[in-house]
Amino acid sequence: MENMTIVAVDAMGGDNAPAEIVKGAVDAVKEKANLKVLLVGQEEAVKKELEACGNPGERIEIVPASQVIETGEPPVAAIRGKKDSSIVVGMKLVKKGEADAFVSAGSSGAILVGGTTIVGRIKGVERAPLAPLIPTRDGVSLLIDCGANVDARSSHLVQFARMGSIYMEHVMGVKKPRVGIVNIGVEEEKGNALVKETYPLLKECEDINFIGSIEAREIPNGAADVIVTEAFVGNVILKLYEGVGATLISKVKQGMMTTLRSKIGALLVKPALKSTLKSFDASEYGGAPLLGLKGLVVKCHGSSKSMEVKNSIIQCISFKEQNISERIGKNIISSI
Repeated sequence: MENMTIVAVDAMGGDNAPAEIVKGAVDAVKEKANLKVLLVGQEEAVKKELEACGNPGERIEIVPASQVIETGEPPVAAIRGKKDSSIVVGMKLVKKGEADAFVSAGSSGAILVGGTTIVGRIKGVERAPLAPLIPTRDGVSLLIDCGANVDARSSHLVQFARMGSIYMEHVMGVKKPRVGIVNIGVEEEKGNALVKETYPLLKECEDINFIGSIEAREIPNGAADVIVTEAFVGNVILKLYEGVGATLISKVKQGMMTTLRSKIGALLVKPALKSTLKSFDASEYGGAPLLGLKGLVVKCHGSSKSMEVKNSIIQCISFKEQNISERIGKNIISSI
């Protein structure tokens, strides 16, 4: 069990729970021999889906949780009032060291509140940011923050840059990841008060590879490996990215079926086109880690299907093996 990564999964969270969540968990366990999943949720419902998927055996267990936090519930009240919810029970498994990570497609607000109050922030970390991977021309970039801290300060953004750099280097294997701050121009003097205050602080950080400001149009080209911004702007970028990607895939498929010639052409380019369009599929990259916590918490899309759930669970293995929380803690403490 020493090399086994144990992931608690919220079986009741999301639009497609528990069926797609359980299927994703089963697929993850079948793919990775060093993985164990704890499915947290209403026992009978989870057991039914597990049997339908073909229970892979001892590396999947059910942890009973009788309550579910719904998306529309006030997050703080829900975390306090529903002690036996799948989110609270799952996060407590991480807090107690019985799981290495928690994955959920449930209420974003409850996950953010629970992550901070139950799992807890690493000493010295001021705010925990959500950091999804987004596709670029040559690979992926990390967008940090995309929804957790709307009213961020410059010191928060500097820590986001540090945490994002550690993640990209040690989980994604990017040497000296380039860090850029989202701005309305590349000139240092441009931007709002937050960007102007943060820019010189990032320049002074010797342990990150800060390349300056980047405009939104440069993001798809892979201008930076770590894209730093506050949550409002980050969430707009993420949602626009997802919307454009979905529209592009739809329009390409529609265009290929308009005439006999286009259908024949589509057959010729199908392998390359399939690979390209696949890179715009958010499910390929898993959920967004909530960085800066004492244990890993991953937030999946509410509409997640089994593929995204599976990939979200699998990414927890690298996070544990590379001791990301410990690395972040040491980096933050040394910078204070």
